[in-house]
Amino acid sequence: MKLVIVPAALAELHDAAAFYTMKANAKLGITFMAEFERTANLVLANPLPGSEFRNNRRRYLLRRFPYSIIYQVTPEELRILAVAHHTRRPGYWAHRKE
Repeated sequence: MKLVIVPAALAELHDAAAFYTMKANAKLGITFMAEFERTANLVLANPLPGSEFRNNRRRYLLRRFPYSIIYQVTPEELRILAVAHHTRRPGYWAHRKE
């Protein structure tokens, strides 16, 4: 299965990492990126542990950070649609397909 991160989700990932780097320190930004990578690999290996969430999408929570990966699964790919903060603008990503 192929992992695809849509451009908007990639921008959210970079924005969150930059926020942690600037507000705390570079180590926390790197830790956030490592946690995203760990979670993405976990979901890629087995997409079903994520909870069902809105219109055929799934959600998997990151550890230690108030973010979730929102994704869709097809036979060919796992598509990450959003790296969503738990309380900021809930559902803003709902229209995303790519």
